[in-house]
Amino acid sequence: MKTLFAAIAMISLTGCAQMQQGSQDAKTTATGSVGGSNVQNANSTLERCSETLGTLAIDEDTSQQWYVTLQQHQLGPTTPVLKLLLQQTGCFVIVERGKAMRNIMGERDLAKSGELRKTSKMHKGQMVAADYIVSPSITFSNNNAGGMGAALGGLLGSVGAAVGGSISSKEASTMLTLIDTRSSVQIAAAEGSAKNMDFGFVGGLVGSGVAGVGGGYSNTAQGKVIVAAFTDSVNNIVKAIKGYKAQKVKGGLGSGGNLRVN
Repeated sequence: MKTLFAAIAMISLTGCAQMQQGSQDAKTTATGSVGGSNVQNANSTLERCSETLGTLAIDEDTSQQWYVTLQQHQLGPTTPVLKLLLQQTGCFVIVERGKAMRNIMGERDLAKSGELRKTSKMHKGQMVAADYIVSPSITFSNNNAGGMGAALGGLLGSVGAAVGGSISSKEASTMLTLIDTRSSVQIAAAEGSAKNMDFGFVGGLVGSGVAGVGGGYSNTAQGKVIVAAFTDSVNNIVKAIKGYKAQKVKGGLGSGGNLRVN
């Protein structure tokens, strides 16, 4: 029995020793890290601001159908990806207004009740206001390329038909909307998109032993495409705010407008 436990322990240690961290296969277009203004290994194509423009909160509307679709694909919230990308641009300081806000307020409740140490320095008036709010949305598409399958079938025969029939195009279109919190005016909006051709038919060609590889790729492709589309959205919104010019209304904003009604 001792020998069995020792063997299991050795196998476990060997598995840990062979674990590859920083795998290129697992990476998306949201790469690297950020700490304050210190950005490390960010996507080289990510747009950057030369100066910080204000504080930003992310509002993800979990009641929308696109969020339900995320869950159907076993994908989590988009906020962690957006926080990383938006802070890496250097355009905004990110403030928390999501689920972690409950924990923040919980600490403040503990302070009010007198449970925290006097040296905790938890006081009123310490939180930073969000100057802007960004709202994300996603449009999914996953259409089979039947025309391509027919074409390959004509060229390669029955094998080609099987191959072509399994080719699908995974697409995602994303939108980011930037709102000014004090005036409620929309500052900017930008779309983004990404497309990935999924050749999930490898197992059918070389044997059932690698069928799981193709399926695994199909399962993760949607997530990688969504991240790529959001990276495109972030780039587009940064480009828009770099050249931002405030809209003007004769008579001032919210003063009745100039489209008169008889």
